[in-house]
Amino acid sequence: QVQLVESGGGLVQPGGSLRLSCAASRFTLDYYAIGWFRQAPGKEREGVSAITSDGSTYYADFVKGRFTISRDNARNTVYLQMNNLKPEDTAVYYCAIKTQGTVVAGTWLRFWEYDYWGQGTQVTVSS
Repeated sequence: QVQLVESGGGLVQPGGSLRLSCAASRFTLDYYAIGWFRQAPGKEREGVSAITSDGSTYYADFVKGRFTISRDNARNTVYLQMNNLKPEDTAVYYCAIKTQGTVVAGTWLRFWEYDYWGQGTQVTVSS
């Protein structure tokens, strides 16, 4: 059973930064694509970023230049560095793993293709 655990969320002022972590247990993340998604109250889930096993990265337009996804295979962890946070970034952030195949520019947003999800971590941007 794959378990993904997100951490690093919290309350931050506009313009601040947070780094989210997605750690896996009983599963090696090295070979798979990992996505970050978020969902705000009353809104649909939306893709934020994704990284493939070979290090290709994808970002939603609304986070380009502010968020950076990376992976540390030695720690079996994927990170989402979030800078210059805005109130509209407030949401629960989830990481997910796609175990069948990889993702490309046209597919990484398809949340239904990811097989396992973490429980989410709350990010609140407010003054």
